[in-house]
Amino acid sequence: MTGRDGGGLFARGVSLAVLGMLAGVVGVCGQAPSASDARMAIESAQSEPGEEGLGSLTMSELMARFGVPGVSVAVIHDFDIHWATGYGVADIETGRRVDSETMFQAASISKPVAAMATVRAVQDGLFGLDDDINDILRSWTLDGAGFTATRRVTPRGLTSHTSGLGDGFGFPGYAPGVELPTTVQILEGHDRSNVGDVFMEREPLTFYEYSGGGVTVMELALTDAREMPFDELMQTYVLGPIGMTRSSYEQPISAANDRNAARAHDREGQSMGPKWHVYPEMAAAGLWTTPSDLARFAIDVQKTVRGDGGAVLERQMVDEMLRPVGVGPYAVGFSIGPLGQGWYFGHGGSNWGFRAQLLAHTAKGYGFAIMTNADQGSALIAELSRRIQRVYGWDSVAEGVRRGYRR
Repeated sequence: MTGRDGGGLFARGVSLAVLGMLAGVVGVCGQAPSASDARMAIESAQSEPGEEGLGSLTMSELMARFGVPGVSVAVIHDFDIHWATGYGVADIETGRRVDSETMFQAASISKPVAAMATVRAVQDGLFGLDDDINDILRSWTLDGAGFTATRRVTPRGLTSHTSGLGDGFGFPGYAPGVELPTTVQILEGHDRSNVGDVFMEREPLTFYEYSGGGVTVMELALTDAREMPFDELMQTYVLGPIGMTRSSYEQPISAANDRNAARAHDREGQSMGPKWHVYPEMAAAGLWTTPSDLARFAIDVQKTVRGDGGAVLERQMVDEMLRPVGVGPYAVGFSIGPLGQGWYFGHGGSNWGFRAQLLAHTAKGYGFAIMTNADQGSALIAELSRRIQRVYGWDSVAEGVRRGYRR
């Protein structure tokens, strides 16, 4: 299911404790290693033991340790994909190997990708980030329950988890073949839905509380505004323009894409019965993609910020996705915050049998996307994150400048 921790910047895969233990191989801001040298360094046993001695393990040993049959990695350097590759098997029942084209469930990383479509709708003049969500919705109305007299529920609040909604659940998904609830039925807690209803718990912008239900409200508003099915509008306005050719919000996954899609696996790396779960909550949990496509998404954000011109948004609109709203650790869609000397944006993901992490620097053109097909994938991602930052000498591992005076 999509985890209630939100899969944010510091959740599962990046921690200050881990970062503090690192010492750069190439030195911060130094010459980056070649793609082949970097891969070899990350795949090999490390000179430092790291957390719980994981640094002493090779890639294959790490995968065995955590029961992860398959993992796929894409590393961003200098505003480009430096390298991308897959390890292990996508499906233990067939033995098919993971390659860079294998699709995984992105889980909650679906949210920032969907948020880009929301911001694009703002750019196109369909609505504003601070408009009342009930002025955008056509097929349903959110009951403010007495909490919206002073502050409105807005697209900005829904995409930053500060709307005041208190659904308090993740999405467990549905077995293939089960009759799926509509988006309205999900929001209302219909008998066909496997989660409760979405409801107001407090005044907007009072506290941060991760809300997959809030993102689902935004999904409905976006489809109402565009008058298009959600998977189609995502393809038209985000995935297609960026060139995310191995990505889709279609639920369930199409037969064509499923031919090279990973199977979900449990904590021991065993089959869980169905190959995967279906997520009608598409904006919150429904994206199928690859690390390379997620890297392309992050690079588009980075290049737009640099002023190169993005495929989807103007620079001032991307800034909305990277500026914290003032309460909590989120901007519009992205988790955002400092790591060491740098500021990073990203998101984590946790679905039934899948774990993933996207992390990228706001200014320096580096980052990574890692996707796994097992319930213990987060522990593997954390160690790979540590290794990538160390090998490339990210500013997240820098000690900083000591203050002093020249004599």
